[in-house]
Amino acid sequence: MQYSTLVQVTPEALVKLINEGVKSQLEEFKKNLNTNDPDILLTRAEACEFLKIEQTTLYHWVKAGKVQCYGIANRRFFKKSDLMNSLTLLKK
Repeated sequence: MQYSTLVQVTPEALVKLINEGVKSQLEEFKKNLNTNDPDILLTRAEACEFLKIEQTTLYHWVKAGKVQCYGIANRRFFKKSDLMNSLTLLKK
């Protein structure tokens, strides 16, 4: 991991540095994802493990429409392919 000391950095430059860091981390994450069986359904816990996020984050993403979920009976499931597509939407 690279460390930088910020001295006399404008807010715009700081935003640019953060965006570049997040973008590179997302690209690295996407490269390491297991994309076998893209139509498999995942439970909430499995989706969170797949995305490496907390369940509250997943809840907020679903509520905001960033991630699609499917209800079967009283349970919620997520398609792996939808989760992969949502990563590109979250990057924007």
